[in-house]
Amino acid sequence: VNMVASKTPKVPESLAKRKKQTAENKAKLLQATHLRNKAKKVKRQEIFKRAEGYAKEYSKAERELIKNRRDARKSGNYYVPAQPKVAFVIRIRGINCVPPKPRKVMQLLRLRQINNGTFVKLNKATINMLRLAEPYITWGYPNLKSVKELLYKRGYGRIDNRRVPLTDNTIIEDKMSRCGIICMEDLIHELYTVGPNFKRANKFLWHFKLNTPVGGWRKKANHFVDGGDFGCRDDMINPLLRKMI
Repeated sequence: VNMVASKTPKVPESLAKRKKQTAENKAKLLQATHLRNKAKKVKRQEIFKRAEGYAKEYSKAERELIKNRRDARKSGNYYVPAQPKVAFVIRIRGINCVPPKPRKVMQLLRLRQINNGTFVKLNKATINMLRLAEPYITWGYPNLKSVKELLYKRGYGRIDNRRVPLTDNTIIEDKMSRCGIICMEDLIHELYTVGPNFKRANKFLWHFKLNTPVGGWRKKANHFVDGGDFGCRDDMINPLLRKMI
C-alpha cells in the first residue's frame, strides 16, 4: 500500500511577513514603553528632590524670621520684616459706572470679571496702579499655603489661548521648561519668592476665577479698615482666600 507522506501546509508569504512585522512592532513598543517609564522615574526623582529643597528653604526662612523677632524682643527692640514682593488682587465689583482709569488698570491686571484674581509683583508702578483701582478691588499679601491652594485647586494654564487645567506636570514642562520650571512646585516657588521668571510664570497662568466668599461680602462701598471690603488688607487676604477657593 502506497502511503502518501503527509506534509504540513506551507504558510502564505504575506501572512508570514505580517506576523514578522507584528512581532517587530510589539518589540519596539515594549522598548519605547520601557524607556518612557525609565525617563518618567528619573523625572519624578528630580521633581521630588526639588520639592524637598524648596520645603527646606521655606522652613529655614520661617525659623530665621522667628529668631530675629525673638532677638529683637530680648533687646527691647522691634523687628521689621522685609516688604512683601508679591500681592494677590481680587476684583470685588462689577462693570457698571467704572471710570476709564480704574477700568484700564483692571484690564491690564486681567481682572475683567467680578471675583477674578491674579498675582502682582509689587513695585512703585504697580502700587500706584492698585491705588487707582482701589474702590473696585481688594488685595493683600498671600502666604505659602494660599499660593499652593490657589494653584493646586484653581490653577489653569494658557495653552494656545485655551484655558487648560494643570492636572499634569508635563503641561507645565512643555510650556515653561525654557525657564527651568518643570513642575507645580517650581511654579509655586517662582510666584511665592518672585523669582527671575515671575512675569513668564504669571503670564502662563490663566487668571483665577474664584467663588463669592462663604457668608458674602461685608460692605463693598467701604474700605477694609472702615469695616468694608475694598483696598489693601495685608495678611488678612489669606482668610478671605480660604472662603473663596
